[in-house]
Order: sequence, then C-alpha cells, then structure tokens
Amino acid sequence: MYKLWATIWKDITILTRDRVGLIFMFAMPIILAIVITATQNSTFELVNNNKINLLLCNRDTGLAARELVNGIEKADMFHISKAEKSMEETALETLMNKKDALVTLIIPAEFSHKLKILADVTAGKALKEFGVNDEPVKETFDSLPPIQMLYNPVLQSSFRQSISGALQSVMQMVQTKQILQSLYAGLNNTPMPDSLQQEFSGSKMQIEEFPVTKSGNNSIPNATQHNIPAWTIFAMFFVVISLGSSIVREKSSGSFLRLKTLPTNFNLALISKQVTYLIVTLLQALVIFLIGIFLFPHIGLPALALPPGISNLFLITVSCGICAVSFAICIGIFAQTQEQANGIGAVSVVLLAALGGLLVPTFAMPASFQYLIKISPLHWGLEAYYTLFLEGGGLNHIVLNLLPLWAITILLQLIAYAGLKKKSLV
Repeated sequence: MYKLWATIWKDITILTRDRVGLIFMFAMPIILAIVITATQNSTFELVNNNKINLLLCNRDTGLAARELVNGIEKADMFHISKAEKSMEETALETLMNKKDALVTLIIPAEFSHKLKILADVTAGKALKEFGVNDEPVKETFDSLPPIQMLYNPVLQSSFRQSISGALQSVMQMVQTKQILQSLYAGLNNTPMPDSLQQEFSGSKMQIEEFPVTKSGNNSIPNATQHNIPAWTIFAMFFVVISLGSSIVREKSSGSFLRLKTLPTNFNLALISKQVTYLIVTLLQALVIFLIGIFLFPHIGLPALALPPGISNLFLITVSCGICAVSFAICIGIFAQTQEQANGIGAVSVVLLAALGGLLVPTFAMPASFQYLIKISPLHWGLEAYYTLFLEGGGLNHIVLNLLPLWAITILLQLIAYAGLKKKSLV
C-alpha cells in the first residue's frame, strides 16, 4: 500500500507541474460551460421573451391587410417599424440595415381584394353544398398574392421557421374571419355584427406544455440542465492531454523499462495513474457543478438543480471518469510522441463529442449516423446524465446507459493491456 501511495503522490506532483494540461482539464471546460450555456439561454429567451426587429411595408389599404398588421402586432414577437408603401425592395433592404431589422414583411397591394374574393368563393360553395343558395358562384379564384419576407442571412433556419409559423397563423386567422363574414352575410343578408367579430377574434385555443419524465416531475429543464452535464463529460475526456502526454514521456525516458528492474509491479504504476486522474475527473465534475449551482445565478443564468439521487449522480460521474482515464491511457500507450498524443487525443475527443450529442442533438443527426452514435462513450455518459437530470430517472434507468459505458471501458482497458504487451512493457 505504501508503494501505491508513493506512486500516486509522484503522479500528483507531475500533474501539478503540467500547467497546460491543467488549463485544458479545468479552465477550458469551465469557459465552455459558461459561454455555451449563456448562448443557448439567450437563444431560449430570444424565442420566448425577446422580440425581433421587423420592418413592415403594407402596400394594401384594405380591411384584411389592416387586420393582418394588427394580428402581427398582437403576436408580441416583433419590434415593428413601418416603411412607406411605395418603397421598392432595394430601398427596403437599405432601410433594413439602417434599422437593424432582421426581417422585412411586404404585404402586396391586392391582398385584401384577393382575400375577399377567396372568402366569397369559399362561402358561396359552402352555402351551395348546404342547399341554402342555389345560385352559381359568379367569381373564380386563382390564388392569393404571396406575402414577401426578406430576411438577414444571419437569421438561422429555426428562427425563420418560427417567424413563418407565426405569420401563417395570423394569416389563417384573417382568412378564416373573412370566410365567416361572407358566410354570415350569405345566410342573414346582413354583415356580421362587430360584437360577434370581436368574440371570434378573442377566442384562442390554449396549449399547455407538460414534460414527460420517468419520475413524474413536471418541472421544465433549462439551458443549464442541458449544458452542465454535457461539458462535464467533455472536461473529463480532455484528461487525455495531460495523461496521454505523461505516459508518452515515461515511455520515451525509459521509466517504464526501469520499473521492470525494480522490486515493484508495473501494474502499480498504471493503477496509480488511473486513481490519480480519476480523482482529477471527480474534481472537474465538482467544480463545474458548483459553478452551475452558485455562479450561474449571479451572471444571469439559470441555476443548476441537482437531482435527488446524489448517489446515482456519483455513480455516473465515476463511471464516466474511469472511461475517460481508460481512453487517455490507450492514447498514451499507442502514441509515439507527445505531439501525437495531444493531437490525436484532442481531435478524437471532439469527434466523439460530436457523435455523442454534445455539439448537435442526436435526434437531429442523419439516420446513417445513428449507429455511429453508439460507439461514443460520451453518448452513453450524456444519456445517463440526462436520464438523471432531465427525466428524473432512478438507478434502474441509468444502468441501461451505464452498461454500454462499462463495456467500452473494459474494451479500452483490454486494448491498453494488449498494447503494453506488444511493446514488452508488461
């Protein structure tokens, strides 16, 4: 036992001298956790709370166009600036830049007239089907003139789809109202009363959102709950920079060969490194979790809410830590130089993170990638954390994700041992 503690102390001393490795293992993941969480939280707020600058050019003076403008204003998604109806697209593009508007909406001149024709034709056909009106429909209708939406290229596809969806809802509301007015006039030979129009316009179907969790808890997760577990795993696997380089240095300096001549077991050195760096991974997780709990609320980000099962959280963290250390040892054993260990280790961690869903959600990946996802240990670690943090799962749920992680860890240990055997180091 004394030899083990002495070896661990030696590894800790070497580790504390590796300032670059410490920066990669602690400072970089902390910065990533803060920056990515802040960015994603700002995205959520942009969708839910903040408003987008919109430039509105209404070239129509009819009732339907005014109702469409009122509906857009009531949508409460936009800061609206109005442009002259005579302005051309090039002038509107220039005005967009001056007003920092991300979107410009152009309502065509014939919008109200064409929509009235559509409503009358639709109402006439409906009344004829009901047997109320036997007169043939006099007017015909081709299509509504399109509403043009100019947008700044920096506006991502997801935001454009949200804006288009909101505009489609408002347009559908205006169109339905016009058809009902035509139906009412056709049935009663009088215009629809204003009180009935207001009652129709004010009635909206409410949508209640409820997250489905394994624990039955309906709390809605925030950006912190998504990002802190993800970047904790990322930090753990970046021990490859320090541990991989350490193993390469000891191979190059002949330390491994000298250990074989001493009255000690070489496996003791490997166990020492694994224990030392497992402690490092646990410290990484502790630091990042504490930042999420205590620092985030002071910088305007949601606080991290720990799951009730702390023992399950510890089990996941230890499992991810052991896997990260095993991966780093594999890289260190097979790399010939420190540059190879650093380069291959860093690139492979980023690739595994991308496959594992840390950079892009796994459900958004193409179908051809769904099988590759399963080879990434970061995927299984992240799924275990998400099961605990987001879904409120228990031990029986997280074990389903930990079993593949443990299998990958055992495979990495066997590969590392085979590499040592091939190099006659054991």
